Amino acid sequence: MSTSTTPQDSYFEAIDDHRYKPTAHASGAWDPDEQHFSPMGGLIVHALDRHRAAGPGNGLLLSRISYDILGRLALDECEIEVETVRPGRTIELLEAVVRIAGRPVVRARAWYLAALDTAAIAGGPDDRLAPPESLTRWRMSDAWPGGYIASVDVRPVGRPQPGRTTAWISTPLALVAGAAISPLASYLALVDTANGIAVRQSPTAWMFPNVDLTVHLHRQPRGPWTGLDTTVTFGPTGQGLTSTILHDVHGPVGTAEQILTVRPQPGV
Repeated sequence: MSTSTTPQDSYFEAIDDHRYKPTAHASGAWDPDEQHFSPMGGLIVHALDRHRAAGPGNGLLLSRISYDILGRLALDECEIEVETVRPGRTIELLEAVVRIAGRPVVRARAWYLAALDTAAIAGGPDDRLAPPESLTRWRMSDAWPGGYIASVDVRPVGRPQPGRTTAWISTPLALVAGAAISPLASYLALVDTANGIAVRQSPTAWMFPNVDLTVHLHRQPRGPWTGLDTTVTFGPTGQGLTSTILHDVHGPVGTAEQILTVRPQPGV
């Protein structure tokens, strides 16, 4: 990715090697004074990439990342600390902790596995989504506020339905101004959008934020589009689940799961 971008066309600005300042483009859908988690998810992967690049290098691939959202993500400077929890030549576990104003707000753990040639036995569902270039853009900002939602290009595959939508997501913005970003970090920076594309109830009447996001990958995604084949389920006791099959333009790449806390909007 080009490194000539500025804060005006990016989600974050690097302050130093570990601290980042969000721009207005990162503002959230539930509260414009908070960060949307989607760009933060990509920023954490960028921090993991930088941590691994400073090490000896072992060619491992990120195969699972699980984010726990511990509290409010204020639209303010954050610091990301990364440590290697389980080093190894074929399996490695990293942990990242995001702090805002000194308080932990996100804790993420990422498993990296050995890259081997298994093409001869590769198999699984291979249904490809209709290409994004053939689809009409959907103004997601008609349903959701915030700078992040306003920044993304959303192209549904078919008409969005309550609790069920398949769509492509891309963005013209860089993740971090002036920084080289890996394709995986750019891809994962859009995955948390899934909880907003298939709303089961109006967000003006009900809240259903996710408190986590877990992504499993069986293949490394390629290209600028993140494909989300998403189903949202609400249970009878205040919990919900957003389940997504992840795609790139070549087919499925993995899955994402988000647990939701479902509650009426205050005063409704």
